[in-house]
Amino acid sequence: MNNYKNKTVLITGASKGVGAETAKQFAKLGANVALVARNKAPLEALATEINQYGHAAVFPCDIGEISSLETLVTQVVATFGAIDVLVNNAGLHHRGDFEKLTLVQVSNMVNVNLNAPLTLTHLCLDQLKQSNNGAVIMVGSLAGRAPLQGAAVYSATKAALRAFSYALHDELKPHQVKVAVVSPGPIDTGFIMDEIDHVEDIVYSQPMSSALEVANEIIALSINDSEESAMPWFSGKLTTLAYLFPKLRRALRPYLYKKGAKAKLKYKSRR
Repeated sequence: MNNYKNKTVLITGASKGVGAETAKQFAKLGANVALVARNKAPLEALATEINQYGHAAVFPCDIGEISSLETLVTQVVATFGAIDVLVNNAGLHHRGDFEKLTLVQVSNMVNVNLNAPLTLTHLCLDQLKQSNNGAVIMVGSLAGRAPLQGAAVYSATKAALRAFSYALHDELKPHQVKVAVVSPGPIDTGFIMDEIDHVEDIVYSQPMSSALEVANEIIALSINDSEESAMPWFSGKLTTLAYLFPKLRRALRPYLYKKGAKAKLKYKSRR
């Protein structure tokens, strides 16, 4: 873990949830953290907190605007002198059946969830290759391992991100750049809890991870030999079975929806 001393970690979607927690944990290990998100105010609040024990800088940017990413990378390098780890964490999910989504919503999800990680990774490649054991960590989803109805576009983008991660892992291994993907199930953050009434019940059928647990997995993946971490462990195995045996997935769906509905009621009462 001491390998992060004075290394620079660029984190998208860093203003809250998994991104913010990941920034805190990297900073505690001595890394410089480049905080990227659309809204400046929460980034500045997080940077103020981190700078009490580490080093953080704020880079407001809408990564869905692909044309802005080259400037972003240039600014981070100008500030810290390097980029050693890239965490493609930012995500967007417009929920509901595909036919009810607007084309703008579809395009925005593809840009944030897929085009931006691909573009940022490409723009950071020279820096990552120059680093001593550089790393790219994609934040995927169990929905990218087993397609989820009511989340067709989100599932598609996360599946594509996972495939990209696996292929790039082999391409960059000779350059000592680690590429991996973490595929979590539901995470106890505002991403699903603030929109709980609009989230498919089946999502809550799986155990909830914390932002800290996912952040720790991101850090572990940047240095270990694994190409992917699906979490929680049992849910990862379940998505593998669901992908390999579609009939089994459809047969289990009513049970999982019922289980998820009960869990959702408990989470709503908690809030």
